[in-house]
Amino acid sequence: MKNLLLFAIVLGLILLTGIFQSWNVALGILNMGLISAVMALGVNMQWGYAGLFNVGVMGFVALGGLATVLIGMPPVSEAWAAGGARILGGLAVGAAILVAAVLIFTRMGKGVKRTVAMIVVLVGGFFVYRAVFDPGVAAVESVNSAATGYLGGLGLSVIVAWPVGGLLAAGAAWLIGKTALGLRSDYLAIATLGIAEIVIAVLKNEDWLSRGVKNVIGLPRPVPYEVDLQRDADFVTAMQTLGADPVVASSVAVKLGYAALFLAVLLVVLWLAQSALASPWGRMMRAIRDNEVAAEAMGKDVTRRHLQVFVLGSAVCGIAGAMMTTLDGQLTPATYQPLRFTFLVWVMVIVGGSGNNWGAVLGGFLIWFLWVQVEPFGLWLMNVLSSGSPEGSLVRERMLQSAAHMRLFTMGIVLLVVLRFSPRGLIPER
Repeated sequence: MKNLLLFAIVLGLILLTGIFQSWNVALGILNMGLISAVMALGVNMQWGYAGLFNVGVMGFVALGGLATVLIGMPPVSEAWAAGGARILGGLAVGAAILVAAVLIFTRMGKGVKRTVAMIVVLVGGFFVYRAVFDPGVAAVESVNSAATGYLGGLGLSVIVAWPVGGLLAAGAAWLIGKTALGLRSDYLAIATLGIAEIVIAVLKNEDWLSRGVKNVIGLPRPVPYEVDLQRDADFVTAMQTLGADPVVASSVAVKLGYAALFLAVLLVVLWLAQSALASPWGRMMRAIRDNEVAAEAMGKDVTRRHLQVFVLGSAVCGIAGAMMTTLDGQLTPATYQPLRFTFLVWVMVIVGGSGNNWGAVLGGFLIWFLWVQVEPFGLWLMNVLSSGSPEGSLVRERMLQSAAHMRLFTMGIVLLVVLRFSPRGLIPER
């Protein structure tokens, strides 16, 4: 009953937003709440199931966003003709160099010969790689750089990009996990944060891949455009019959379409996460989390299981990242900030209840609602409190300026209150 009441309260807050503000705002909160819940489930798998402290969430979310460009956008034929083959050739050369270095390291015995061979392959290969890759990049980025200047994607349905985003994030997580999961928890956090920053730096600077800071706009949508609904005579007639403004109704209908798709993804991920948690695998993961030494003594391969759950959680974050970029309709690498994509998701998991999937979902909806609504509410509150001060007074100006910090202040207060009165979260792990 307590859990149902908590979800009812959050749903009531969203409904009140629709009644007193607008249904567009309420549905916008709902859609991002659904995406945030999926992200929180991914982090909960890593932290709640296995105790892995991953603070590189934004890197995996960004890879999901990149997938929407690589899958959904149409290919730029002029760019492919100008330098696409050279870029692919350069990437193939780079991969071959890495494979050669790995083979030398694994098959040659320790000593000076192996060291010299590694240096020759890596240093010499780097110059060969750049000689092939750089001219292709320059040719691609010079093709109508104001509008395109990149290779584009495959031109497939953008929904296909959601599982592909999960696969991209899972692949990156596997590479990270193979090198970093043997580290202590604090070093793992530093490593994941650093690698996430590298991913963002690549997206910002490799224009041939994602247009960098020039952004990719006009991503295809899985739902109709508002203007198309407004031109549909049947839709306009139906809305006028109901006494609704067709322009406003078209926006609401589009957001409802997104909500249905996001809800379907959330339910599938939640069902899979619950099934995994209740299985012998889930009990084993919690045993490893609670006492690694005892689990290893019982014959469990701790590092391998950590890698499994790290890859699974990162894949879920990648799916959420692809969904969010689809909702935005554009890829903007500069907006991937740790404050929003790491700190906020961790607050969702901690407040909701780490180790409990329903708690992670609740935290996703609740914290995102507060994140959206606190700043305008704070501005209204500061206007009310400073209404007695004359216009232009220092006190009034400072109070109004402080409204911009209400989000962080509120997140801190929420964390303190929850950790004081419900240390294991609003819906704690059983």
